[in-house]
Amino acid sequence: MTNEFVSQVFEAVDSGDAATFVGFFSEQGRMVFANGEPMIGPAQIEAGVQAFFGTIKALRHTVVREWSQGSDTIVELTVEYDRLDGGTVTIPAVTIWHVDTDRRIDDYRVYFDVAPIYR
Repeated sequence: MTNEFVSQVFEAVDSGDAATFVGFFSEQGRMVFANGEPMIGPAQIEAGVQAFFGTIKALRHTVVREWSQGSDTIVELTVEYDRLDGGTVTIPAVTIWHVDTDRRIDDYRVYFDVAPIYR
């Protein structure tokens, strides 16, 4: 069973709502997406996520497993991407995040191979 916070995070992403997604982050939040450069702070994270959304039609996350230990969460997923060329691809991914004392994400990392999205 997926915990509520995990569900909310991925619902925001799947809806294409970068502003709601960024609302889960602290002011000092950091996000690393695949092998990209770190995005630091809500403005950079929102801009980066919004730019990524512009390269796909849609996406849907399915949680395979999740683990939480204290302030850390690891989520194994499959992510289905609708590509701009009309194709669809499903990619395995792992997302890891840490929350601060206010329960805001201050470190968020997504591990997956983006290449199949753009083939």
